[in-house]
Amino acid sequence: MSTDFTQEQESFATAVAAFCAREAGTREQRDALAEHGQHTHNQGLYDKMAELGWLGATIPEEYGGADGSVVDMCILLEQAAKGMAPIGGIGPTLITGAAYEKFGTASQKGAVLGGIVAGKSYSISMSEPEAGSDVGNLSCKAEKTEGGWLINGQKTWCSNAHFADRILLVARTGRSVAGGVTRQERGEGKHEGLTMFDVPADIDGLNIVGIGTMGGKEVNDLYFSDCLLPEDSVVGVEGQGWAQLMTGLNIERLILAAMMLGTAQRAFDDTLEFITQRKQFGRPVGTFQALRHRVADLATEIECGRLLVYHVARLVDENPTKLFPREASMAKLKLTETAKKVALEGMQMMGGYGYATEFDMEKHVRTTLVSSIYGGTNEIQRDIIGKTYGL
Repeated sequence: MSTDFTQEQESFATAVAAFCAREAGTREQRDALAEHGQHTHNQGLYDKMAELGWLGATIPEEYGGADGSVVDMCILLEQAAKGMAPIGGIGPTLITGAAYEKFGTASQKGAVLGGIVAGKSYSISMSEPEAGSDVGNLSCKAEKTEGGWLINGQKTWCSNAHFADRILLVARTGRSVAGGVTRQERGEGKHEGLTMFDVPADIDGLNIVGIGTMGGKEVNDLYFSDCLLPEDSVVGVEGQGWAQLMTGLNIERLILAAMMLGTAQRAFDDTLEFITQRKQFGRPVGTFQALRHRVADLATEIECGRLLVYHVARLVDENPTKLFPREASMAKLKLTETAKKVALEGMQMMGGYGYATEFDMEKHVRTTLVSSIYGGTNEIQRDIIGKTYGL
C-alpha cells in the first residue's frame, strides 16, 4: 500500500486502529455498544475519541482542534470504519462543521467547532419528500417575522437528528416572482432564495420522528410547525444557501469515500479470513481459482480507491478554496461502488455464513447498499462527472 503518509500520519492511523481493536474489536463489544446493531452511534465511545483529541483533528487551533489536514481526516474516518467503531455521528458532524467554519458567525463557529472537539454531534437537513436529488425543489419555508424567523414544513432523511445537538437547516426564504408566476414554477432559478439556519435540536416547534431502515436508527423526518428561530440564526448570507452548499462538496464526498474505503477493507479482510479457514473438498475454499481470482480483483479495486481518496484529499489540502467537482464525485462514486461490490462478493464467497447475523458480512452489505444513495446518489455523481467533460 502506497499512500505517502508522514511518520506522524502513520502513527495516527496505527493509534486509531489500535483504539478500535481495543474498544470495539469483538462482536460482543460492538453488540453492547450499538444495542445489537440498532444504533449507529455510541456516545461513550465518541467521548473517548474526543478526549484523545481526534474529533478535532481538522478543527482550527483557536477552537481547540489540531488544525490538521484533510488527509488526516480521511485517515481517521478510514480506520474508524475499518474498525467498525459505532460512531455514526462523525460523518454528518464533520460535513456540518465545515459549513459553519466557512460561513458561520464568530459565535456560531465557537459553539459548533468547539462542540465538535468536545464530542457533540451535528446534522444537516436538506432533503424533503419532493426534493431528494433535486434539492433546489425544496419548499420548507422560513419567513421573516418580528424577532426572528418562522419555520414551517417537513424535511426527511435527516441523519442523526435524533441525537444531534444542532441541525443545519436549508430552507426557502424567497422566490423570484415575475408576472404573478415564480421563476421556480417556470423551472427557472429554483436554487435562488435558499438559506442556511442554525437550529437547536431541542427547540420548540420541531418534532423529530425516526424512519425505520435496514441499518437501524439512522435517519429521521423533521416536522417544523411555527418553529421560531432567533434573527441571528442565519448561517452565512440570506438567499445564498445553494452557493454555500456547493462549496462543501469536496469535504462531504471525501468523508463518504473515506468511510466506505474503511468498510470495503474490513469486508475484504473478513472475507479473506473466512475463505482461508473454511474447507471444502479437503482444502481451504480460497485456494480454488474461482475465489482466488475474485479476491485479486477486489484487492485491486480497493487499492485503486485508496489511492484516489488520498490523491483528492491532497488536492483539497493544497487548494482549500478550489472546488473539485469531478475528482470529489469520482471518489464518492468509486468507493461506494467498490465497497458495495466487496461486501456482496464477500457474502457470496462466505455462502450461508455471509447471510447469517452471527457474522459481520450481512452488516457490511447493509451499510454499503445505502452508500450509493446518500450524499448525492451515484447517478447524480455520474451526471456531475459527465458535465465536467462538457456533456
